[in-house]
Amino acid sequence: MKALTFDGISDYPYLTHLEDYGTDEQVMVDLTASALNHRDLWILKGMYADLTPGSVMGADGLGLVGDSEVIIYPAIDWGQNERIFGPKFRALGMPDHGTFADRIYTDKKYIFDKPNHLTTAEAAALPLAGLTAYRALFTKGDAKVGDNVLITGIGGGVALMAMSMAVALGCNVYVTSGDQDKIDKAISLGAKGGVSYKEDRWHKSLQKIVEGFDVIVDGAAGPDFNNNLSVCNPGANIVVYGGTAGKINNVSPQLLFWKQVSICGSTMGSLGDFSDMLDFISKYKVTPVVDKVYDFEAYMQAFDRLASGNQFGKVVLNHNS
Repeated sequence: MKALTFDGISDYPYLTHLEDYGTDEQVMVDLTASALNHRDLWILKGMYADLTPGSVMGADGLGLVGDSEVIIYPAIDWGQNERIFGPKFRALGMPDHGTFADRIYTDKKYIFDKPNHLTTAEAAALPLAGLTAYRALFTKGDAKVGDNVLITGIGGGVALMAMSMAVALGCNVYVTSGDQDKIDKAISLGAKGGVSYKEDRWHKSLQKIVEGFDVIVDGAAGPDFNNNLSVCNPGANIVVYGGTAGKINNVSPQLLFWKQVSICGSTMGSLGDFSDMLDFISKYKVTPVVDKVYDFEAYMQAFDRLASGNQFGKVVLNHNS
């Protein structure tokens, strides 16, 4: 079968033909679409654990089992504890074979029906970003109707999914970005406002348009993290799912304890989170934002698009081209 594999540090995966690898206990899914994640770029740069040459990359996938469209849980072996994954937990696409291929073989418990309102590209874009956003926003962040919610770094898949879910629930959502065009697009999708994190003391600009935040979903961390504490309401939850801006420095303990703010980390999610996320997506008819769709053979262009940082939403591969 045709597949994109990790073959060492490079700008792109390696297009190859791979022998079928499934077992009698696994279900074969004929993949029709997949989506890229920044994780795929880190793997190609060698900045990821358990690098295994020959592994089919990709965690997001949509396909067919018979005539049924199915969406795939983007990980393996979360474990029995809903609060934290176990020692065997790993995402699809490294070291286990992932979704950038004609087929994938996986356990039946990892296969779910595609939400009916989603297109092929939207469904392929959902698994990893949707799962991460749902756990951060609800399981960890405990977002509720009417809450003021801040989503940092709007434009990426997780941030946009968290924004879309919070808007659908009835939260008052605000965003940050280094690109005014991305802020404007977020407002067109339901956000109430936003500021550029490139501004000096951007939190002051934010405080002029909203009193304070009950939940902050942050994928940046970095030296400006204390600004999040400054704009929190008492008792707020700050959920960190990424660290694109680097280490957290200069956090004010006074703001932290006086406001009784909770800061917690979150990554991906359990099978229970995934099932609940799909129910939420179906109930509120939430649709992932798709930036561009590329034919599978044009995968280099897709990786270039993601690496540029100019995308707004998910970059998708069409396997039926």
